[in-house]
Amino acid sequence: MTLVPAVLFAALELALRLAGYGYPTSFFRKTQIAGRTVYVENDRFGLRFFPPALARIPSPTVLTARKATNTCRIFVLGESAALGDPEPAFGFGRYLEVLLRERFPEAQFEVICASMTAVNSHALLPIARECAGRDGDLWVIYMGNNEVVGPFGAGTVLGPRSPSRFSIHASLALKAMRVGQLLDATIDQVIPSATPGSWQGMKMFLNAQTRHDEPNRLRTNEHFQKNLTAILRTAKNAGIPVVLCTVATNLKDCAPFASLHSSRLTEYQLRDWQTAYQKAQELEAAGRWNDALVQYHAAAAVDGEYAELQFRLGRCHFAASQFDQARRCFQLARDFDALPFRADSKINEIIRAAGREFAGSGVALLDAEEILALASPPGITGAEVFYEHVHLNFDGNYHLARAVAEKAVTLLPQFLAGRTTREWPPAELCNRRLCVTPWDRHRVCENVIQRHTQPPFTLQLDHDRQMQMFSSQLAAIRSQLTPEARQEARALYQSGLTTRPEDFYLRGNSAKFLEDTGEYPAALAEWKHVEEMLPYHFGPSFYLGKLLARLGRYTEAEQALKKTLRLRPDVVDARVALGQVLAKQRKPDEALACFDQALRLQPGNARLHLHRAETLASAERRDESVQALRQAIEVLPDFWEARYYLGVELATREQIQGAEDQFREVVRLKPDYALAHLNLGVALAKQRRMQEAMVQFRETLRLDASNRLAQEYLSKLESRAATVSQ
Repeated sequence: MTLVPAVLFAALELALRLAGYGYPTSFFRKTQIAGRTVYVENDRFGLRFFPPALARIPSPTVLTARKATNTCRIFVLGESAALGDPEPAFGFGRYLEVLLRERFPEAQFEVICASMTAVNSHALLPIARECAGRDGDLWVIYMGNNEVVGPFGAGTVLGPRSPSRFSIHASLALKAMRVGQLLDATIDQVIPSATPGSWQGMKMFLNAQTRHDEPNRLRTNEHFQKNLTAILRTAKNAGIPVVLCTVATNLKDCAPFASLHSSRLTEYQLRDWQTAYQKAQELEAAGRWNDALVQYHAAAAVDGEYAELQFRLGRCHFAASQFDQARRCFQLARDFDALPFRADSKINEIIRAAGREFAGSGVALLDAEEILALASPPGITGAEVFYEHVHLNFDGNYHLARAVAEKAVTLLPQFLAGRTTREWPPAELCNRRLCVTPWDRHRVCENVIQRHTQPPFTLQLDHDRQMQMFSSQLAAIRSQLTPEARQEARALYQSGLTTRPEDFYLRGNSAKFLEDTGEYPAALAEWKHVEEMLPYHFGPSFYLGKLLARLGRYTEAEQALKKTLRLRPDVVDARVALGQVLAKQRKPDEALACFDQALRLQPGNARLHLHRAETLASAERRDESVQALRQAIEVLPDFWEARYYLGVELATREQIQGAEDQFREVVRLKPDYALAHLNLGVALAKQRRMQEAMVQFRETLRLDASNRLAQEYLSKLESRAATVSQ
């Protein structure tokens, strides 16, 4: 670059910075909270790796700019599994902090979770470089699940797939500058991007399937190896010891998300494969495990790369108590998965090799894969420690934290040497310190169930069994939500907050508990306290706004939700909540504007069309409401709520056949919804199809014995039928 263009480029960069254009690209930013200079996680950091609407929101973290004496600071680097998703308050970093505090009560520990959902090693490398200057005593690295589907991976939908490492670094360097951001935004406006406009979960990747041996997958592994080496070299140069973990995944209770045949399979071979595979499935369904194994192995001899085949082989070996063979097949099912959301064997081989290479440089390798297998009898990781594919449950997070803690004590600062005679605390004590209550378990279980109602989980061959398992777990937890348990939970939170009043995770969970148990004034006070503790983060004002709306305090709710959107404009849930609050205040145009803005961020969100329909109906704009309901159904044909409301609208217009069609679909999709049967019965009765109508009214009363309308309709029809028969 010659001198004149360079000067112009620098001048433009400076002008854009002064104008406030662009977004921050560091993971931490310095700020003031309650008179203290602290570093907090930058909620826009993800924008360096994603388009703005796809930026992943980190969990709140606060660390003092200067570490206190007698304090050990530990950074946890990784993705959502390291973060503790679906509830970071109970991630393994939180358990690790409790374990160390209980073991070394005279010392102070800060476990900083420098992890984010959906990122991979390309994002974690710059995060690690920042952490090197934040006075850390130890790093814990638990990463590898997102290498293929994350930014620049072989199966990503978040930008180019497996470009050269030079291209990746050049792109990130450019996006770290305002000029680069302006150029990027301009290109996006001129040339429509194929990248989705908003984060929509794992279902975004359904059409990004890849084979395990594709060149792009191999290049992705090379990138991971080089990024991991760079991270470990960064730690070595900074003199920071590292616990480097292999990555555990759910093997026996997580079927592959997608399967692809070998690219070398001929049409003739495919017919042979299908014949053996079909026979094997029939034998497996009949419980004839050994006979099924013969047929599955015959299919595998033709094409053993089909992931679902390997999973079925694993199930049969497991049922036949052949556990070593089962584990190997489950591993192959994961490795051949065409939607690779789980770290495969090659990723863990790279981690183990790096651990050996840096063993003399302060790096201790922890085989988390084997540790968690030992906690999952008979040595195959599954639902004992996982919620779904990679995210650890309460027990899994404790087991991983315990293993990390045992490895960490050999690497921690010298001032801790010989300062304890205590044993490691058991899981029960750690749960008490973290204030794990049945209400917390219930909230997490509901979250996990909701995830499993969406693709790609719904495409897994064991999906029905998974849903039954979660339903049983939820029912068991609900049985624990007794008045006595409520008093115990309240006392537990009070005790925890007395000991750790500045623990915003604990205080936030306390607010959720109070809200769940109907103690709304106390919950409001708690959320306001959290808002004071985290003035930079959008979360507290969002929860505060939702609670105020629930209490009918719409003006205050509107203010809180608008604050949320000032802090974070692309939070769709906050925009939806604001739209609902505006609708309640009879401001339909403003409400519709909120829903329209949300739809621009998430055009595939059918529920947003339903919210529009409800608002339009309340404003007596019925034709537009019907149109919005039809749009919701077009986006999601199985959206039973939209179909129900559309049926009601059609019924009020005396379009009885159309109403019947919608109510029939609702009954099919939601057979336990009494009102759908009632309205279907009414539609049938209006068409003089009395016998069919009575069937629906009886079903309504079976589901809801107190439904007076169903009783009245059924009584009239039965009387009429009796009169006719006479």
